[in-house]
Amino acid sequence: MLKVALFDLNQTVYNKSSKDEFFKYVCYRRNYKLINLLQMGWHTLQKELNLATKTEHKENFFHYMDKLSPSTVDKFATEYWSVEWPQHFNQTLLQRIDQLRQSGNKIVFITGALDVYVKPLFETFLIPDYWIATRTQYIGNSYKVIGKACKDDEKLQRLNQILHPRPYEITEAYSDQKEDILKAAQKAFLIKHGEAIPVTF
Repeated sequence: MLKVALFDLNQTVYNKSSKDEFFKYVCYRRNYKLINLLQMGWHTLQKELNLATKTEHKENFFHYMDKLSPSTVDKFATEYWSVEWPQHFNQTLLQRIDQLRQSGNKIVFITGALDVYVKPLFETFLIPDYWIATRTQYIGNSYKVIGKACKDDEKLQRLNQILHPRPYEITEAYSDQKEDILKAAQKAFLIKHGEAIPVTF
């Protein structure tokens, strides 16, 4: 039986929201104007009022990356994560990741963030055994979500896809929200103000 430890990224192992912080970084690098900030605020309001699905919200929000090639986004993302790593990450959870790995667990990061800008983090800095993010494709100068955003039950479905057909058990899971990955774990922890709080369902 494969032992797996699951970690959400934003406001869990990473202390901030990469969606918001990477947006700010790209605006800084591209010298975007106030209109872009207003557009992003409108997309966020649509989500809060349930006027858009989570997948639609992701596509709409990330219009600020329109006309930025994947190589440019990769360059910006590498710069961004090099500034953030490791001082803006939860040091206690980084230590726990090392402990779990040493005890034979496979480390899996599973996040709703777009793959195009978390790839440098996972392949250069954190380096988990597996990582799962919202899949995107650059089509017609825009980033389109492939399938569903990696949220809620989609996270477990994606996990099943990458581990199939090996049987596995989720020994521990960490997130800033009470979501399905926590319910599926033997031990579940909710991250609040940087502290891991055990939760039961």
